[in-house]
Amino acid sequence: MKQKHLTIIAKKEFKGLFNERTILLAVLLQLFIAMFSSFLMVGLTSMYDPSSLSKYSHTQYSIGYAGNDSQMLTYLESSRDFRVFRMDLSTAVAALEQRKLAAVIYVPDTRAADPGPVKITVYTLKNDLQTAVVSVKLKDVFLKYEQDLRTVRADRLNEQIILLEIPKASGGGDFYEFVYGLLIPLLVFMPAIIASALIIDLITEEYQHETLETLISTPVTFNEMVWGKVLCCEILVPIQAGAWLILLMANGIAIQNAGLILILVMISSLILILLGTLTALHYRERTSAQFIFSTALVVVILVALALPANPLNLLTRLAVGTAAGEQWLVLGFTVCIVFVLGLLTHWYAGRIGRSHHAG
Repeated sequence: MKQKHLTIIAKKEFKGLFNERTILLAVLLQLFIAMFSSFLMVGLTSMYDPSSLSKYSHTQYSIGYAGNDSQMLTYLESSRDFRVFRMDLSTAVAALEQRKLAAVIYVPDTRAADPGPVKITVYTLKNDLQTAVVSVKLKDVFLKYEQDLRTVRADRLNEQIILLEIPKASGGGDFYEFVYGLLIPLLVFMPAIIASALIIDLITEEYQHETLETLISTPVTFNEMVWGKVLCCEILVPIQAGAWLILLMANGIAIQNAGLILILVMISSLILILLGTLTALHYRERTSAQFIFSTALVVVILVALALPANPLNLLTRLAVGTAAGEQWLVLGFTVCIVFVLGLLTHWYAGRIGRSHHAG
């Protein structure tokens, strides 16, 4: 293969990328996420941990109280988070259904010194984000009430509570998990997924537009045509991933080993691009190739995530600066996969190219 021919093909494909609206929209979406990562952290964190919103909420929630326990009522009324209304249970539940209340608490007429358990019933709205916040705030009140019951009934308790003293991590929390566990891998590996889908379009369009025969009638061979398109897609990955890393660091997020992260992403993306190339060469029709590749991609990602030392895990550890010697093992294994897929792609493209010349 001649480097000049590869460069010509890559330049041709770069010029045509500006007509790919889907690709441009995907890039703009990543740009938006990278630039406003701090703002989006609150919303996206609430998707997998709604209770985390409780620390950002300073609203006073209206709750209905149905019961005769004065101690519980005192705790609720003394809390800054709630505005308590005493009412009948049926009236309170009806108000809750109309969203006039955030929750309803029913405490039966059981004294603290009574032998039976105190059963507290909490009525909330199902599948409501506000419910998660209110539940976390109510938990603090219930814990205080439980402590009072334990004090009154101390002579009847045979088991002692063991308090776990778990040290708090400095600089951690939901933001740390969101940024290093989700945001950085999402932004950095998304260009690889986009590039692997793009290579399918670049190859299948040659068949669908019937321009393949014209292209290989030039001094450019079929293998050079395929590898030129692969080169175009591969170059896009470090450009996008590097831009996202720069934006994240400009946004105040500390990222270690940015160079190694880019190398890891480039090698990993080449695996996906070569898989997309083989799929496109085999099916030669965009819809079928994209469907098969998308299905296979899900399987590949799930298998990779099942391994303890996978590229996503390594990327996170590189970003926080905790990667040890296993990073070179993962990189070496990834390079071996790229080498095997590269040989297979070259052989399969050469076979197809020879059949076209023979035809």
